[in-house]
Amino acid sequence: MRKRTGTLTAAASSLVLLTAAPADASVIWDGDASAGTGVFSSTLCDSPGSVVAQDNNDGRGQVFKFNKPLGLERCEAHGISVGGSRYTFKNNSTYWIGWDTSTNTPDAGTIFQWKSYGTNDQHQQNYPVLMKVEGGVLKLFHIEVGEKWTLKWSTPVTTSTYKRIVLGIHTSSDASAGWVSAFYNGTKVAEFSGRTWDDLGNDTRFGTYGSEVKDKRVINWIDGLKVGTTYGDVDG
Repeated sequence: MRKRTGTLTAAASSLVLLTAAPADASVIWDGDASAGTGVFSSTLCDSPGSVVAQDNNDGRGQVFKFNKPLGLERCEAHGISVGGSRYTFKNNSTYWIGWDTSTNTPDAGTIFQWKSYGTNDQHQQNYPVLMKVEGGVLKLFHIEVGEKWTLKWSTPVTTSTYKRIVLGIHTSSDASAGWVSAFYNGTKVAEFSGRTWDDLGNDTRFGTYGSEVKDKRVINWIDGLKVGTTYGDVDG
């Protein structure tokens, strides 16, 4: 359960209707926290860290609390569960991913990874699309083959305030065919092309991660998680 954090502008709405609304639009996954952590395929958060659904009495109802204490590098949820089974994302397909995020610190590390399967020479990109909160700035990166990081968009953010993020990802192992479209609080903020699908495939990771946050206490509150085939499936 969530409240809207932004309104789609008329110009952005027109772009979405023209480029991202196929006739077979559908919500693939509703990650409502009221259903508990079973909406994820798995959680990667060692004790004393935790991923729980909790009501903060702020009108949102149940939201996910990713709690990473000192000494841990990650507290994440990996993949999504649809119909009781792990959902398999596919190459040459378009996915829209939407969620609200609110962190307790301006240095929350990586909050989203479009994570590649495999290790070392089993993948070429590791995480083709990644978002971080560091130094009070939300950053969107594209990571190309060979660990070539390119910052595609950034904006200052306030702690303990929900922001709505929507990413459209067209999966392709061909750098000329893949693309990413990003919306922030209802406004389109970035669009770029490039390789978005690694050798063994990719999956979602939400939460907090990074060696740079090992010495920090990080909480990432996440709400309104959805995956669909159009922007309209996940914008609110």
